[in-house]
Amino acid sequence: MLPDGSFAGEVAIVTGGGSGLGKAIASEFGRLGGAVAIASRDPDKRARGVAAVEEAGGRALGVMLDVRDPEAVKACFDEVEAAFGPVTQLVNNAAGNLAGASEDFSLNAWRAVTGIVLDGTWICSTEFARRRIADGIGGAILNIGATYSWTGGPGTSPSAAAKAAVTNLTQTLAVEWAPYDIRVNCLVPGLFPHEERAEHLRFADKDRSDLDRRQPALRVGQTHELGWAAAYLCSDYAAFCSGHAFVLDGANWLRRSLRMPEFEPVRTWLPPKRERNG
Repeated sequence: MLPDGSFAGEVAIVTGGGSGLGKAIASEFGRLGGAVAIASRDPDKRARGVAAVEEAGGRALGVMLDVRDPEAVKACFDEVEAAFGPVTQLVNNAAGNLAGASEDFSLNAWRAVTGIVLDGTWICSTEFARRRIADGIGGAILNIGATYSWTGGPGTSPSAAAKAAVTNLTQTLAVEWAPYDIRVNCLVPGLFPHEERAEHLRFADKDRSDLDRRQPALRVGQTHELGWAAAYLCSDYAAFCSGHAFVLDGANWLRRSLRMPEFEPVRTWLPPKRERNG
């Protein structure tokens, strides 16, 4: 989408960048000449992310990171900046999700999701901002949102609530940090099926041969398209774009009209709890 070399000299951290959508974003940054740190708790995913970036032509580094731990986040930035130089782009892609009826969730389950999605986004973003404000370099932050931030997310209440907060945080930080040349945007994906999707969430698409027909565009998204959008929003070509939620879903979330989709109560489409939890 962007000219070769558009990210030459840029340094990015992609949390959760070793699989799925995060890996697609990291690969595109690498293809454009950037140095990319794959930050993840899982060593196998880190290795896969590094391999994908290097295969695309970029430099890569795998870094152990739990985004919920402020000291670990600080250490991650220190390690990346020692290897590549100042981090100029941060993609807050690390996420957690659970499927279930809200009355079945424990407080620990709630916190397991909101701690990664909301707390992790805030911790990583503020660490990035403190460093770039101090040195005056500026940069770009890209958060990953969800369309149920606006519609509600029956069956995924912890994630829906946290993603709604991330959308608001994106707008708040965009205003606060604009004077320091730090842009903050939110990329909101639709349905992008991929083989690395978490096992406990695959039931939603299991045995469905009609996923394409369920989208207004008559197809699902391809992960490289998400990489293109992320690269644009973090590039100099979007230098005046901040506080924006960029929805990439083929118009799917807008499709309700006089002819409404059939309503399904949460418990009718959730599989038994044991099956959901593997």
